[in-house]
Amino acid sequence: MDATLVFEFVQQQWLLVASLVIIVIMLVQSHFGDKFAGYASVSPEQAVRLMNDGAFVLDVRSIDEYRSGHITGAKNISIADLANKIDSLEAHKTAPMVVYCESGMRSARACGLLTKAGFTQLHNLSGGMSAWRAANLPVAKQGKKK
Repeated sequence: MDATLVFEFVQQQWLLVASLVIIVIMLVQSHFGDKFAGYASVSPEQAVRLMNDGAFVLDVRSIDEYRSGHITGAKNISIADLANKIDSLEAHKTAPMVVYCESGMRSARACGLLTKAGFTQLHNLSGGMSAWRAANLPVAKQGKKK
């Protein structure tokens, strides 16, 4: 293919080419983004394996969401309070940690905050509690914050 034809196509179809470039960038970021961010996304099954190996579990949802059902043994610190309470997690700074919320969005933000604070083995539960429930994994319900 002649380079002149390619250049001409790009000139005539610049919007199409720009859209393609944006889509490719988004796909690359979606696939590799969490690796560059300093944490890994994990499925509910991978999270169970990590927990069975002793990973600390952090629930960053609100206290009401936590009380309505959470992963057994999870510590609840809402994303709104995390920056102020990050020192309480210091003992887990270099240990594996699974972080989750309802859908995985707030926990991704929490993983970013924890990464900046020096936490090294972070795992974001992809899909959050919604994915956990969909996988029919056990949910604990209690009235007290752990």
